[in-house]
Amino acid sequence: MRADVIVIGGGAAGLMCAAVAGARGRRVVVLEHNETVGRKIAISGGGRCNFTNTGTTAKNFISSNPHFAKSALARYTPADFVALVRRHRIRYHEKKLGQLFCDESSRLIIEMLLNECGDARAEVRAGCRVASVRKEEGLFALETNRGTFESESLVVATGGLSIPKLGATDFGYRVARQFGLKVLNPEPALVPFTLARGDLDAFKNLSGVSVHAAVSARGAEFVENILFTHRGLSGPAVLQISSYWSRGEAVSIDLMPGLEALGLLERERASAAEVSAVLARHMPKRFAQSWCELYAPRGPLRGLSAAELRATAERLKDWRVEPSGTEGFQKAEVTRGGVSTDELSSKTMEARRAHGLYFIGEVVDVTGHLGGYNFQWAWASAHAAGQYA
Repeated sequence: MRADVIVIGGGAAGLMCAAVAGARGRRVVVLEHNETVGRKIAISGGGRCNFTNTGTTAKNFISSNPHFAKSALARYTPADFVALVRRHRIRYHEKKLGQLFCDESSRLIIEMLLNECGDARAEVRAGCRVASVRKEEGLFALETNRGTFESESLVVATGGLSIPKLGATDFGYRVARQFGLKVLNPEPALVPFTLARGDLDAFKNLSGVSVHAAVSARGAEFVENILFTHRGLSGPAVLQISSYWSRGEAVSIDLMPGLEALGLLERERASAAEVSAVLARHMPKRFAQSWCELYAPRGPLRGLSAAELRATAERLKDWRVEPSGTEGFQKAEVTRGGVSTDELSSKTMEARRAHGLYFIGEVVDVTGHLGGYNFQWAWASAHAAGQYA
């Protein structure tokens, strides 16, 4: 089969790109190896799809080139995608901090994208697995289980390695390397931490307990909840900082963000209360008791020395925890790393050294924070490529 544009990957970026390119009059075919498209969209946001964030800027993304995403993000904004959602009469709401979710099912976003592809006469073929890609005489030739496909332009929208059970593979990285492009080592991002056995034993009774905290590493800080699990730590603040963390490093946890811990303890100095009782006013009682058993001096505050109070306050504001690792790609929401931005045009997403070859979405070394930013990158990078492919 011959087309103007072949898009490999029927996820958020792939479907969006196909609709944009098709609307320009290009004959587009989307090849999706799963039997259904949009599997990651379907499970996102607890099934309601956090489809964008109204506060999106380039600062919400991690990349070896922090400026790369600016062009695409500026040319297709959250307001542009919201206008599309409204045109399809999908009801939505803001949960918090600019995060927009469908009122009903994330399936509505998938249906919207498929309808856009249909209106643009972009063909979508699910269950079509690409075995090989080659370029001959100016055309890309793809061998698949459904025969041979040829096109002038090839858009790789295959995602990263996160959530293998949804069909994630390294196919996009293999294509990039085949054409001589640099790929930065893919790693799990927005992923829960695991803890060593000793730490797990210390907090074994806290599974399911959530604590408001500020978590920081490598100059980044996120103030959200942390959640204790039977394997380690999760929750929004932990998922956020995991994108900056590297194995062997500790993360700093401020258990009293916005509060002056030493002053708080000193004000209670005359009382018969223990440290755990004071902390329980500001955090879950079970956590306060467990933490104090490990890190706080015993006895009423009035019996503690100034040095003991100071040391306790310092640890409350800078509790160092060294994860043993993460829960890996099977629990990671996205992939950090990927096709180097040095290899791509920020205007068109085309490979500088391979004319007609484009990379968009998660397969590229642009990773968003938690809260709808990765979807906005999918829409924006897809829109950029769709205008030129």
